[in-house]
Amino acid sequence: MASGAADFVAQAYDQVAVSEVIRPAAVIPEEAARAILVELALQDVVNGGVWQSEPNLWSRYDRPWISSSDPGDAQLIGTIQVAYGTPTKYEITIYRVTVSHFGAEHDWDVNSLTDDALKFGDLTLDECPRASLRPPPKPFRF
Repeated sequence: MASGAADFVAQAYDQVAVSEVIRPAAVIPEEAARAILVELALQDVVNGGVWQSEPNLWSRYDRPWISSSDPGDAQLIGTIQVAYGTPTKYEITIYRVTVSHFGAEHDWDVNSLTDDALKFGDLTLDECPRASLRPPPKPFRF
């Protein structure tokens, strides 16, 4: 691995205090998903809010950015990795939550970070329906 790439990976891991795979994955029902997406858009960093939402990652900051492209002194609290359109077309699945060192130092954890986003849909992580776990397929045999 090139020195620059190694430094980038090391820096990324240095920022992570806790990363948890949500098993079974939390499924946000359609109505709650719509409400959450609308509120995340309204509270996006480009609108002076503290969320930066992308199709696969929701990032929470401690304060609004200086501008839509400059975070200024805003610190990342953590991220929520999501998949849109799964298990059904209008649902969202939460499968990993990561809290930064800064977030952990300021009393954020996996549940509080996730609940901060889910509150827009009147949900908490504990209340979210869970994806059904199916047994793995049988091995292929000739």
